[in-house]
Amino acid sequence: MADRGKEFALPPGVGGHADPKFGSVATAFARHFARGRGGGALAVYLDGEQVVDIWAGTSDRAGKTLWDSNTAAMPYSASKGIASTVIHRLADRGLIDYDAPVAEYWREFGANGKSRITVRQLMSHSAGLSELSSLAANADELLDHRLMEQRLAAAKPSVLLGRPAYHSLTYGWLMSGLARSVTDKGMAELFRTEIAHPLGVEGIYLGTPPAGAPTVASSFAGSMGAMNSRAGRRFAPRTVTIPGPLGAFMRTVFVPGFESLLDVDSPRILDTEMPAANAMVTASALGAIYSAIACDGQSPNGRFLSAERVRQLAHVQTRQLDRTLYLPFAWRLGYHSIPVPGAQRGFGHVGLAGSMGWADRNSRLAIGFVHNRLPDLRYLASDQTIGFRLAPYAVRAARAARSPGTVVPFRPQRSA
Repeated sequence: MADRGKEFALPPGVGGHADPKFGSVATAFARHFARGRGGGALAVYLDGEQVVDIWAGTSDRAGKTLWDSNTAAMPYSASKGIASTVIHRLADRGLIDYDAPVAEYWREFGANGKSRITVRQLMSHSAGLSELSSLAANADELLDHRLMEQRLAAAKPSVLLGRPAYHSLTYGWLMSGLARSVTDKGMAELFRTEIAHPLGVEGIYLGTPPAGAPTVASSFAGSMGAMNSRAGRRFAPRTVTIPGPLGAFMRTVFVPGFESLLDVDSPRILDTEMPAANAMVTASALGAIYSAIACDGQSPNGRFLSAERVRQLAHVQTRQLDRTLYLPFAWRLGYHSIPVPGAQRGFGHVGLAGSMGWADRNSRLAIGFVHNRLPDLRYLASDQTIGFRLAPYAVRAARAARSPGTVVPFRPQRSA
């Protein structure tokens, strides 16, 4: 599909390359992202072929090192999509059945009334295990991933068992505990053996890439703003008692000292295995995962998932309003819909501050988008929606690419 021999003239400040048919995507990326705080990258795949691989901005705290093709970022909850894909790979080999009780594989998980909770419930955020308050007393305990797996195995589910309630951080440890029970491997190792190696790509890690790896982790850019102010730290413990979306979300992420994990000078969150949040990925690698899903499990490196497995993981499990975020996520098995015009048919996973992986099986289109901006409340709304605003350009460009002679104009929207 790529227009080989031709090169789109990228906008100022944007590096990489883009097929001319997807020039509007690169122009939109430049408008929404190329200026300002930090840096980031966007990858677009069509029919399994990468048609956009672009980046902009800087990757270091000082703002002096330019982003490049090997720069990775922590995509927050977009990490969940990668962890979910590990489980689907194991299911594809008959090691896991979605309708089997989790305790059939992870024996300790059956404690405290959880013996009948299924893998399907776990992957659709319906296990009643979303809240952190009874699991960890402080941020130091969150860094002990084996401890968190053990405490979730011993925990009692809440009254939300059976109803979708976004498991903001616990989802990752639930996936790793399940995967460990059938492979005897941690999720960091499985990110490499079940995702990166089968796809034949670099740029997929859980936590900081090892020294000598081609992939280089970006530093956090900007600040936590109000979240990390003295007043913010005083107010945060009170938010867990607030009714409605804010309190519901904070109960899934807050423990005393949590803000210390995102310290810009020493981000301890990258020193553990937190599969719900701390992947370290390039946009190209994240897009490659979803490209294989968009192409019914086939990747340029061979079959990644069976077509039947992709059909199953793409099936909507519930359209109920999520009890944590109060949004109709249309949960698949570990992925959610992205309800924006032009991109509703696809699914993937978005992270805090807007990084995302996304696939549309109907058009065989996939996107990977990552950046290193911290979730500052002053910019959070605009950052959170960058990927949503870029996706429709890719959808329109893909449609035009299948219709020779069609030109997709760039129609500016409000920039970030």
